[in-house]
Amino acid sequence: MKTELMYLVWATVLTGLLWIPYILDRIMVRGMTDAVGYPENPKPQSPWAQRLQKAHENAVENLVLFAALVLAAHALGVSTPAIGTAAAVYFWARLVHALVYTFAVPWLRTLAFAVAWFAMAAIAWQILAA
Repeated sequence: MKTELMYLVWATVLTGLLWIPYILDRIMVRGMTDAVGYPENPKPQSPWAQRLQKAHENAVENLVLFAALVLAAHALGVSTPAIGTAAAVYFWARLVHALVYTFAVPWLRTLAFAVAWFAMAAIAWQILAA
């Protein structure tokens, strides 16, 4: 499997798993009935869980772009070491983004987001330059 496809799979798995901790928090905070129901005035989740939910939403939004780029490169037969490296950087930056967002680490959330964005830009550049 090409490196960029492997990291697309890993980024998808990461994004697909990010919901689990904040749903467990929802169950602990609200109880099972309110967690699976539609309470009129739900108890707020823990601050870390609220941040993780936002990180998850952001990961979903960005996965669409990353997947489109990686799949376009694959369909066009463009596979360079730069694309593989950028895909790896994207994955690790998104993992860092989710962690630092969840634990409210100042500055690093924005830096991790920017690194992932520039990794996608590098993939786009490689495709357009081919």
